[in-house]
Amino acid sequence: MSRALLVVDVQNDFTEGGALGVTGGDALARRITAFLGRHAEEYDLIVGSRDWHHGDDDNGGHFAGPEGPDYETTWPVHCVADTPGADYHPRLDSDLFDVHVYKGQGTPDYSAFQARTEDGVPLPEVLAEHRVVTIDVVGIATDHCVRASALDARAAGYDVAVYDDLVVGVDPERSARALEEIRTVGGHVDHSDMDEGLANPGGAVL
Repeated sequence: MSRALLVVDVQNDFTEGGALGVTGGDALARRITAFLGRHAEEYDLIVGSRDWHHGDDDNGGHFAGPEGPDYETTWPVHCVADTPGADYHPRLDSDLFDVHVYKGQGTPDYSAFQARTEDGVPLPEVLAEHRVVTIDVVGIATDHCVRASALDARAAGYDVAVYDDLVVGVDPERSARALEEIRTVGGHVDHSDMDEGLANPGGAVL
């Protein structure tokens, strides 16, 4: 039985100054790196997910048209494959990741469970290959892709924990509801041991 860490979408476009920047994203990248420095060896598998959208279409309606985004189901152009906005945040130590998965390639994906490796292997198959039973989830954004990834992990039968101090969300109320929803389906909302003056970055999740 194995334990995995899933680092969701800590990318330039989702941090300060990006196309869909979330307040606290920069601090979160540093905080997750510090967490990895302490705990990477406790995980049998560390997975990094990224939005990786096509730049030449609307990605299944994910990118807004001329009417503009509604910020619920349609969004400004972001995380276009092989652009700086799609890169991991520079303060995130992605060298510690064992596997990288990509989602939203022509489709409006939110969950990392919809993502695939560069070779096209779906994340659930990667997890099964490593006999993962427990997944800890961190990253961006609490009320969108973290939520979707954690809920899909629970639906697939994994023991899931979200670290509330290692996520940031767009909207505080929606983020709090997302964490409660994860609890409701049997997931855990825990707190890491990374209280070093950056607790709850962005004030977006509690």
